[in-house]
Amino acid sequence: MKLPRRKFLHLAAGAAVLPAVSPIASAQTYPTRPVRLIVGFPAGAATDIVARLIAQSLSDRLGQQVIVDNRTGAATNIAAEVVVRAAPDGYTLLAVTITNAINATLYQGLNFDIGRDIAPIVGTFRSPNVVVVNLSVPAKTLPEFIAYAKANPGKINYASLGHGSGPNVNGELFKMMAGVDLVHVPYRGNPVPDLLGGQVQVFFSPMPFTIGYVRAGTLRALAVTSAKRSDALPDIPTVTETVPGFETYIWHGIAAPKGTPADIISKLNSEINAVIADPKMKERFADIGGTAIGGSPADFGKLIADETEKWAKVIKFANIKPE
Repeated sequence: MKLPRRKFLHLAAGAAVLPAVSPIASAQTYPTRPVRLIVGFPAGAATDIVARLIAQSLSDRLGQQVIVDNRTGAATNIAAEVVVRAAPDGYTLLAVTITNAINATLYQGLNFDIGRDIAPIVGTFRSPNVVVVNLSVPAKTLPEFIAYAKANPGKINYASLGHGSGPNVNGELFKMMAGVDLVHVPYRGNPVPDLLGGQVQVFFSPMPFTIGYVRAGTLRALAVTSAKRSDALPDIPTVTETVPGFETYIWHGIAAPKGTPADIISKLNSEINAVIADPKMKERFADIGGTAIGGSPADFGKLIADETEKWAKVIKFANIKPE
């Protein structure tokens, strides 16, 4: 059927307007169904704890349930790939962590690039690590521990959550900067039972993971890895007081697949910033040893890029290989 020229031009003009209108409409109506927040760690891990705190409050603000979906395996790469391959519509989000930045260098054959294939939304949580030891370790301070390690090279075991995990790269950075020889013992699961039992002696631990044991007196904290002392453990000195320049954190944030409409990214950024700025949320973060990050998508993108570059140097220097 041949359309009259006037009608054809009218339809063509209407079609040309659609792309400009639909992105605006998406933010006004989004979300219309539940949103999945993909977490690459099991329930109870630090990332899972933070993700669930945020998801609960974000659900209230969005008027739709935000469901935490734990997709473990392959050192969080499975979770990341699920999101990278998902439709860029704002209904599948990724809990991004320091592990994703580490994996960018550690794993050479990934089917995605975390810096290229996600759209950063906002950084959410930051916490120092804490250097904890079994109570049988004779050192009561970090300088004493370094002296003890130097007197016993290759005899002290440090635990991690696997090759290339945050505790692993923290341990290797500490070995480099403090000039000590510690033996890496990677765990697929929770190393704390063996740390309590003395099979391993030290753990460069995410603070939410072991702060309860420190407060209970069943593990001894020697130092925190932040630049300044932590409000959560105010009497514990920093590593940098003994090893100048040593500063590391765990951090979390939320991202979407690349190509997600900018207005949806903006809406999520605004709502998540509001969630983590709430005094009650700040109090809950403080209780597990952390603080809110917040800021713009660009701020979070810069954090990911900076951390990727930082840990690439450590991985290459220490010749860390994936399991």
